[in-house]
Amino acid sequence: MRAATYDSYASDNSRLTAGEAPDPKLGPSEVLIEVRAAGVNPVDWKVMSGGLDAMMDAVFPVIPGWDVAGVVRALGPDTPEFAPGDEVMAYARKNVVHAGTFAQYVAVPAVHCARKPAALGWSEAGGLPLAGMTAQRCLDRLEAGKGDVLLVHAASGGVGSFAVQIGVDRGARVIGTASESNHDHLRELGAEPVSYGDGLVERVRELAPDGVTAVADFVGGQLDATLAVLAPGGRHVSVADNSVEQHGGHWIWVRPDGAKLAELAAMVERGALRVDVARTFSLDDVGAAFDESRSGHTRGKLVITP
Repeated sequence: MRAATYDSYASDNSRLTAGEAPDPKLGPSEVLIEVRAAGVNPVDWKVMSGGLDAMMDAVFPVIPGWDVAGVVRALGPDTPEFAPGDEVMAYARKNVVHAGTFAQYVAVPAVHCARKPAALGWSEAGGLPLAGMTAQRCLDRLEAGKGDVLLVHAASGGVGSFAVQIGVDRGARVIGTASESNHDHLRELGAEPVSYGDGLVERVRELAPDGVTAVADFVGGQLDATLAVLAPGGRHVSVADNSVEQHGGHWIWVRPDGAKLAELAAMVERGALRVDVARTFSLDDVGAAFDESRSGHTRGKLVITP
């Protein structure tokens, strides 16, 4: 099969190539997915730089990618959940960095998969799992819902935009930080936008004089602002700053879970969740996708389409 690979850690794209790679082996309770789309996430190039080496072993050459949407082509032993031809999506992170989703085929545990909603195209489905489930897990941990005033840092980003939609769907009042150019986009999603940077605390306090009851941080470096606007008894989480744990917050890591992904699929089907795709790339252009992701200025998902 064809795949994008790198043969050693690198902080740039110098070790990244596209070419032939061995077909995946298919173990018990796994499905072999023909990849139609695979979302690009910042963690992909951070892993390539060695950023998670202290947490996860890497077996080189590595195929990057943790998101996937595609068609089931084969089943491992004892896998009654799916059949060949099923259209599925998954957050396909494994415990060892090696056989990712930027390839023509990937083997994924069946319990990590959910059926692709008919309302999503392939690119949208490929961009949903990791970012959508990260937002979902954060709001689950916050128990955010009716009666809450939820502040989302980096609300127009890949994860933040899902958090806004999930928060609104659960009945929370959502305030989202973003550059002014993205304010109309946040209003479309149901949030009240505020500009980030100097004066953020005052701007949030103008909207919520009694403070916010929950905060989800998707960018890092926001702890002081979070604590300054958090109401007594409020809850906060971050995916980017583990120091929140020293101040009563939670550091969040999303986990593969097909049942939770199916909840997002149900939201899509009833029109409560949308996936915006900014641009798609071929396997030969994964490096360009990583460069665009590194820029930090993309609104919507970047997606590899093998």
